[in-house]
Amino acid sequence: MKTSIKVLVADDSLFMRYLTADILKNAGGFEVLDFARDGKEAAEKCCSLKPDVVVMDMLMGEYDGIMGVEMIMKKCPTPIVILSALGTTDMDPIMQALKLGAIDYHHKPNRSSGDIKNNDELLIKKVMNAAQVSMKELLKVSPRLKENSNQHTFSENLNYDVIVIGSSTGGPTALETLITRLPGNLSVPVVVAQHMPENFVPSFANRLDQLTPLSVAMAKKDDELQAGKILIAPGSRNMIVRQNANGKVVCDFTSKRYKEYNFPSVTGLMESVAELFGARAIGVILTGMGKDGAEGMKAIKDKGGYTIAQSKETCVVYGMPREAVDIGAIKSVVPLDEIGPFIVSCLE
Repeated sequence: MKTSIKVLVADDSLFMRYLTADILKNAGGFEVLDFARDGKEAAEKCCSLKPDVVVMDMLMGEYDGIMGVEMIMKKCPTPIVILSALGTTDMDPIMQALKLGAIDYHHKPNRSSGDIKNNDELLIKKVMNAAQVSMKELLKVSPRLKENSNQHTFSENLNYDVIVIGSSTGGPTALETLITRLPGNLSVPVVVAQHMPENFVPSFANRLDQLTPLSVAMAKKDDELQAGKILIAPGSRNMIVRQNANGKVVCDFTSKRYKEYNFPSVTGLMESVAELFGARAIGVILTGMGKDGAEGMKAIKDKGGYTIAQSKETCVVYGMPREAVDIGAIKSVVPLDEIGPFIVSCLE
């Protein structure tokens, strides 16, 4: 029986290598096998030491994190957690690393931050989650298809008025695949709760906005839900939807805390959608570790809405969809690259 999670830490900063190691060692249950200074050395040591997880920076000179992920996935596939501050300004390299096979990503610890404890706990959780991922299953995940820029002729009387999506580990690439497969003239609004470091959400939303004709933005208080607009919950609060005094449906935030996950809670957003839209809502649960979203999907189904889960074969982690399936909250299980067209078929 495994007594500890064996970790390889790759970063060109001596300070960051030892800081990351200290965070893991102090948590207990981890063994830091060794350090690497760049992506090439990380791949070489990964193949020889066989760690359970690699924690890797992105910017490491000539042999950067992208090269490291690519080499590791080709030579000795291992769960990789990207640890970088880069996603706050440019999400593209993070997304590239995730597409190449990295499991998750986390914002670099900042010792001057007032929230050091929470930051450390999230890193520890992500490394623990990564250690549970089966590389055999990960390597079977379908590659992302080309985006669908086609328009669709929608009828005037649609079956549903809103789409709500929840995801966690593996979610950024899954969301990119789903959203770029939706028609550019989608005639209903979309709200999304993705478990993501707070500082990464704006650049992630901006990246998606550049990949689709649809409008994508991080949600703010009182943002109105509009056809063809995708609003992504910030990573600092639990987002809900409500009806304002003018009868418009807008985004808002709640102080309520949820059992499975917070900031943002998938279940919290979905329950508010179910309450407001009832049978006129479509709920989608994508890849992710844990159980967040299952109760939210059940709330949508109980109100008569339509619920879709990403198929096991196309999930990086089949935790959240599996929980929703297990409690009877799902009407259809669909492969990732088919969810976008399937949603269109449900609308009509």
